[in-house]
Amino acid sequence: MPDPRENLAAAVTDALPAARADLERLVRIPSIWADPAHAEDTRRSAETVAELARAAGAAAVQIVAAEGGAPAVVAQWPAPEGQPTVLLYAHHDVQPTGGDEHWTSPPFEPTERDGRLYGRGAADDKAGVMTHLAVLRAYQGHPPVGVTLFIEGEEESGSPTLPALLRSHHELLTADVIVIADAANPAVDVPALTTSLRGLVDVTVEVAMLERPVHSGVYGGPVGDALTALCTTLGALHDAKGEVAIPGLARGHSDAPDMDEATFRSDAGLLDGVELLGTGTLPERTWLKPAVAVLGIDAPRVAEASNVLVPRARAMVSMRIAPGEDALAAQRALAAHLESHVPWGAQVTVTPGPGIAEPFTLDGTGAAYDAARRAFSEAYGNAAVETGIGGSIPFIAEFARTFPGAAVLVTGVGDPASRWHGIDESLHLEMFGKGVLAEALLLAELTRP
Repeated sequence: MPDPRENLAAAVTDALPAARADLERLVRIPSIWADPAHAEDTRRSAETVAELARAAGAAAVQIVAAEGGAPAVVAQWPAPEGQPTVLLYAHHDVQPTGGDEHWTSPPFEPTERDGRLYGRGAADDKAGVMTHLAVLRAYQGHPPVGVTLFIEGEEESGSPTLPALLRSHHELLTADVIVIADAANPAVDVPALTTSLRGLVDVTVEVAMLERPVHSGVYGGPVGDALTALCTTLGALHDAKGEVAIPGLARGHSDAPDMDEATFRSDAGLLDGVELLGTGTLPERTWLKPAVAVLGIDAPRVAEASNVLVPRARAMVSMRIAPGEDALAAQRALAAHLESHVPWGAQVTVTPGPGIAEPFTLDGTGAAYDAARRAFSEAYGNAAVETGIGGSIPFIAEFARTFPGAAVLVTGVGDPASRWHGIDESLHLEMFGKGVLAEALLLAELTRP
């Protein structure tokens, strides 16, 4: 069998210009599945991915969907005799823009500035889609292992129909190794294998104090208002150091090197003088400890406010939970904490939110991980590191449960400056090239003698 690594770096280099052009083509499609107005755009995005897969030499390509779900693409490159099959996952749907007017350049018009390609989906996750396709092009449609390309269409909506898709296409998607290109690296020249993810729960808390609004001058003083009571309740979510004050939650420790605080603050857009919350290293605080945020409040708008005491107010509270935590138990603890900290005898109702994501830990040992460390370290020129993700990717646990015999590798071509889900999302183009080479080398490393 010829050496699959021979001339591979040159083949990747040759494949990158067309991959960049097709990435821009995908970015121009506003595939926001969460917005019904963009359902047709999401279908057009899936059709474009299917077209690109056929051009990359796929033996079979189909667009599939569960009932009520977004279109996903499945394409196959059959395994040479005796070789394993690798499932390559990414998603082609994207987040809403957050307001086109806030972007430096239009979000669906890909624009290069200072070595980065700006546009919604340029990093999350159409770069993942094109990483896979560029690798297959570098192998001229004949990878040294079997490949199943699976490009989902509703990840940014929480993948609600993914379990149904995995069940109905179980045999088609079964693989020895699953490579999920939907994560990020700690720096543009340091590759990462993500092995831990926080989970997510939320609740809505409503505080009531009055039957109706009443004059703040006539009754104010002895009678309180629900909005102040709600703010007092929410203020009890953190202690004086900014640590989550809910007792009994799981917290972990990390031996990962600490992040540079100045870089972290800059990447987050933290204003001058604003303190970081909590204690411990930044990896511990962002990967292995709980975090609570108030995502929204229903109350009178400032421009519409009048001198009356607000009778009712409510808020949505979101909590990221650390690996080792049980999501339902954490949600109950959050609800109980809120209920116990409502002042002045105010009535309180806490309603659990429908979205629950369990935290997850991957075992970063075994032959597939050894192969990935060799491939990624060679491509980036620096050793691959294990990292966590502060966010939640529920579908990773779903893959692990559905295909328990497969090794699951979580990679990606984002970096801290990519601003996933934010304004001016971008992809570092040089890192994109390294990511393509790393995955191409990984397929070579996974071949059996």
